[in-house]
Amino acid sequence: MTIDRFPGIIPAASAGRAPAESSVLSRRLFLAASAGFCAACALGRGVSLGAPTAFPPYPAGPKEARYYEKLGNGVARCAVCPRRCVIPDGERGFCSTRENRGGTLYSLVYGRVASMAVDPIEKKPLFHFLPGSQAYSIATAGCNFTCKFCQNYTISQAKPEELRTQFMSPETVASEAKASGAQSIAFTYNEPTVFTEFARDCAAAGERIGVRSVVISNGFISPEPLERLAEVIAAYKVDFKAFSKSFYREVAGGDREPVLATIKLLRKLNVWTELVHLTIPTLNDGENDLRGMGDWLMGEVGPDVPVHFTRFYPLYRLTDLPVTPVSTLEKAREILMAKGMRYVYVGNIPGHPGESTYCPKCGKIVIERGYGYSVKQVRMNRGACGSCGTPIPGVWS
Repeated sequence: MTIDRFPGIIPAASAGRAPAESSVLSRRLFLAASAGFCAACALGRGVSLGAPTAFPPYPAGPKEARYYEKLGNGVARCAVCPRRCVIPDGERGFCSTRENRGGTLYSLVYGRVASMAVDPIEKKPLFHFLPGSQAYSIATAGCNFTCKFCQNYTISQAKPEELRTQFMSPETVASEAKASGAQSIAFTYNEPTVFTEFARDCAAAGERIGVRSVVISNGFISPEPLERLAEVIAAYKVDFKAFSKSFYREVAGGDREPVLATIKLLRKLNVWTELVHLTIPTLNDGENDLRGMGDWLMGEVGPDVPVHFTRFYPLYRLTDLPVTPVSTLEKAREILMAKGMRYVYVGNIPGHPGESTYCPKCGKIVIERGYGYSVKQVRMNRGACGSCGTPIPGVWS
């Protein structure tokens, strides 16, 4: 990975100015609804913005999808993710965000923002990307997985017409992000793959005015849309649900192999990548699986990809399981570090030393993290350890 220059601590951005007066009324209503959702997100929960009285019209009609093929007789095959849904006229695909109208596939979520917030980048979590900075975070409805443990199920498992949304053009997203003081736009909360066309256009608009973009995803995406995203984004976080194929099938409602392919392709495309493993007691915390994960990572992507083991809290359809013991996360971290992975973290345990970044050579703390997604101190000089000069991979400026 290319290591950018890092001059020192990057302070958290301020909230910035208010939106333009011409859009104050609708924007205030939208932000008020979003605020409730995002406050709940801080506790690991999502809150629906409420069902609209009618499915709101698009300013110029729905947007045609970019990744699909026409099969004839009014049938279309979606190509945005590995499901490759074959969709008859008048029907939708698995994620409910793409609809066939007369043989043409349309996105029902392009520009339809269901939630927005300005978050610390550490909340995503991205620990090797502009530490201490803010991310202008947006979501639509929908997901191509059906995780039983979903933390944001009220929007990810909703159909587009079931949520209140605000139409935002890519240029509006980019300009609002810049005005907020954020250094990046984050596509998050629901699955960005289902709004990949909108995400790419927002990222391109942000790039033109000096705002970077990051994707927070399950990694279940086809190569072509991923390659197009890689042209304009700066980082991609993959939720590595488990190393078990059966977990992906039975608990996440997906397939492991395309996710592994995504992680490998991101490496090839030179997109900064971090992985998150929500560690769930009895389901994906087996030591053999974790050792298998470590072996695969060392063999396929190398030791410098950060891995976050985060604490599970009972939610959605897995309320009968306990909170993940701290010792389980610590053991998982030990296993991967013993395999040779250099940057392994524990998450959802505020103040734990496993949330800080250590130099793999001298062992000194190079990024010290505190409570509330805060960065207490950065001890690096131009992307290298401030004590011994060892380069620390990441995006630092």
